[in-house]
Amino acid sequence: MSARNNVAPSTIGVDLVDGGVVVEYHDGREVFYHGPPEPVEDAVTTPPGKEVHVLVTDPDGVEGVMTYVNDRNTHDDILESTGVGRVMLDRNDEEELFPGVTVATEAYSIRVEADPSVVDGRVFVFAEDEMSEHAYELVEEAD
Repeated sequence: MSARNNVAPSTIGVDLVDGGVVVEYHDGREVFYHGPPEPVEDAVTTPPGKEVHVLVTDPDGVEGVMTYVNDRNTHDDILESTGVGRVMLDRNDEEELFPGVTVATEAYSIRVEADPSVVDGRVFVFAEDEMSEHAYELVEEAD
């Protein structure tokens, strides 16, 4: 089985805490994403070459779905056991992850867009590698 298939996400636990976001996987592990996430209006383009994870929560921020974008390291079985999904995009590709949330390739970066009028919850984007971590929350455009 290839480690590069699309995998549908399942609902997982989320805890919004001071200094970041805790994601609770189905297998009992927890991952802490450092923050607090930087508010960004409507869309964010991640720095090139980062691992990109998109989390869409319910309005209360206690559960949600997490999707890895173009993850080539995690085997399908591991994703399925954790509840995390994956979407693989080709060059100049775009896909809707969740109603109102799309991801697209942009050179070596990933662009994540959210339409807050459609999304009934919160949208977080995490972009990281061995050198740095970036956390964003897509928010409605201020008037």
